[in-house]
Amino acid sequence: MGKDKLRKWKENAGFTHVFEPDIKAIAGGGGLNKGQWAESVFGNDHPITLELGCGKGEYTVGLARRHPERNFIGVDIKGHRFWRGAKTSQEEGLNNVAFLRTKIEFVHHFFAAGEVHEIWLTFSDPQPKDEKGTKRITSEVFLQRYREFMVPGGLVHIKSDSPLLYALSKEGWIGAGFEVLEDSQDVYADLVHRVDPAFADVLNIRTFYEQRWLEEGKKIHYLRTRV
Repeated sequence: MGKDKLRKWKENAGFTHVFEPDIKAIAGGGGLNKGQWAESVFGNDHPITLELGCGKGEYTVGLARRHPERNFIGVDIKGHRFWRGAKTSQEEGLNNVAFLRTKIEFVHHFFAAGEVHEIWLTFSDPQPKDEKGTKRITSEVFLQRYREFMVPGGLVHIKSDSPLLYALSKEGWIGAGFEVLEDSQDVYADLVHRVDPAFADVLNIRTFYEQRWLEEGKKIHYLRTRV
């Protein structure tokens, strides 16, 4: 185990806005802050947005900078990755950011019905062998799970470099009766030019790997639906 991972895990443990519950306890039906995130963690009643599979937390932090009137929670199983976002948000004094270390499969244990207003799925694993959509967190199977803790009509966004994930997600959504509200196969050549400036600014948040993929000539895809 690398010393850098250990250092980041240790630093995460000292952050008051990082939550790392015991996975076995959660799998057994436990929870944390369920129904209490806005009041207990953020000290307000602002809407909550999740970034699921947040990686380094670039989107979580970027959204929080732009929207101080909302709360943002980055969720990932790898704490050494979101350490960067946790560190940055602390250094910048962003009081509307938190990070939760857990598997996405368990996320419904942490949020009560109607507690989450919006979800971002940024550069998720396309899971090419997952024919039933039980592992691909952008699938219609997961949308049904997200519906359990989202407000009626809550928005789900996908941003991805994968044509496969884009195609499978869109096909699955339509087949399951979810309306595709926005659809683009090329965010920067198309979508940013036909949405309002505020949302174009949000779409222009670029993760480290996204920037690398753009430099390699890859197109970035986008989908949005409501649950």
